[in-house]
Amino acid sequence: MDYESDILRDWYLLFHYGSPAEILDGIGFDPSGLPPRCLEFPVATAEVTGFGEEVGRALDLGCAVGRSAFEFSRCAREVVGIDFSAAFVAAAEALRRGESVPYRRFGEMHLPEPLVARLPEGVSPSRVTFETGDATDLRSDLGAFDLVHAANLICRLPQPKRLLDRLPDLVKPGGRLVLATPATWMETYTPRELQPAGPTLAHLDEALSGAFERLSVAEFPFLIREHRRKFQLSTSQTSVWRRR
Repeated sequence: MDYESDILRDWYLLFHYGSPAEILDGIGFDPSGLPPRCLEFPVATAEVTGFGEEVGRALDLGCAVGRSAFEFSRCAREVVGIDFSAAFVAAAEALRRGESVPYRRFGEMHLPEPLVARLPEGVSPSRVTFETGDATDLRSDLGAFDLVHAANLICRLPQPKRLLDRLPDLVKPGGRLVLATPATWMETYTPRELQPAGPTLAHLDEALSGAFERLSVAEFPFLIREHRRKFQLSTSQTSVWRRR
C-alpha cells in the first residue's frame, strides 16, 4: 500500500473527518446494521485512554491525518503526532494551521466528488505538532509521555519489536499506553519470522508485561469507505496499559 498516494490520503481524510452522512451517502446497502461507533474510530480510541482531566504530554504514533492527535489536545497540554507518510502529515499540518483541506470522496473510483476537511470543534491546535518519522526508529530526544497511542500501526511495521522495546522509555510511570490493531499481519509489511508466533495479544503481553500492567482489552470496529459500493469493515483489538 502506497501511503503517499493521493487516493489513500483522501480515504483517510474521509475516515477521520467525514460526517456519517458524507461517509454513507449513496451506499448500496442498508447501514442500520453497522457496529456502533464504527464511523468514529479515531475519536473512540482516543477516548478509551480514560483521561478526562488535563495531562502533560501525549504521543500519537501512526497519527495518519491527525484526528486522534487533535482529540488528545482536549486534555493534553502538548501533543506530538508522528506518521511515516509525508502526505498524511502535510494534511494534518494544514488542518492544524486552520486551513480547510479539499479532498475527494468516490462515488465510483473513476467518479470523484469534492469534499472539504476542517478542524473539529473544541480542539486546541496550538497544543499539537506533527512530524514525519519511523515508529521503529524514533528520534532519541522525544522524551517521555503521559499517554502514548498507536492505532492500526503495529501490524504494519517491518520490525515491530523495535517499537515494543522502545515503549517503556516513551511512557512515564503511571502513564497510559493504547495499542489498537486489527492484527492483519502480512509479509508485505512484516517478514514472517518477525510476526507473532501466536495471538497478537499474547505476544503483546509477553513483550510488555514487565514494564506495563494491562488494564483492559476490547474490540473497536471501524469502517473505511473506498467508494460507494466498497467499504472496509474491520475491528481493531484495543488494549490499554499502565506503565508500572
